[in-house]
Amino acid sequence: MKLQNKVAIVTGSSRGMGKSIALLFAKEGAKVVIKSGSQAIAIKADVSNEDEVKKMVEETESKFGKIDILVNNAGIVFDIPFKEKTLEQWQKTLGVNLIGVFLCCKYASPHMNEGGRIINISSTNGIYSMHPESMDYDASKAGVIAITKSLAQELAPKILVNSIAPGWINTEMNKDLPEDFIKKETERVFVKRFGQPDEIAKTALFLASEDSSYISGTTIVVDGGYSS
Repeated sequence: MKLQNKVAIVTGSSRGMGKSIALLFAKEGAKVVIKSGSQAIAIKADVSNEDEVKKMVEETESKFGKIDILVNNAGIVFDIPFKEKTLEQWQKTLGVNLIGVFLCCKYASPHMNEGGRIINISSTNGIYSMHPESMDYDASKAGVIAITKSLAQELAPKILVNSIAPGWINTEMNKDLPEDFIKKETERVFVKRFGQPDEIAKTALFLASEDSSYISGTTIVVDGGYSS
């Protein structure tokens, strides 16, 4: 098993990509902070709330004595036309998607051992702008890529920091997209389908394991090929 006896925090692990990542990590031997399991603990935390993040890290340290892997997956999106989007929605998006990454990295990294891994889940939206109604989401995910590069330098050589930029993935976040939109976007994907959460989980496993021991400050795009 690739993560035997490793301790991993996976935020946003109750569904979608986060759930797939947490379950695969557990299968590979990790002790994971998720919703259930014999070698897991459940911690409810708002990643944009500094006190709750500190408590999450403290409880993980108290239970397992260390942190080896941090996956910053928690994220939200409000697909609302630009002129209708509120300041509160902008702040909430940046709070969870961007400030949450900062807070989790700040408080978890001091507890991480040599060879620790931080994996930030960004998005292809952070590489190229997708749609005006998600510009706050796009900005937050571009920020995640920037944080990843900066932290890779800041925490080197002790901790490797990388990000994953998924394209269209079949998750709860995308389940209510209009059928005609899904059809149009699927045509733009080279492999002619949306990805599955477990395909992101496998990429996260690669970055969490010794297979990626010479990779840091990198963003891996997992989008099936896409014509932007």
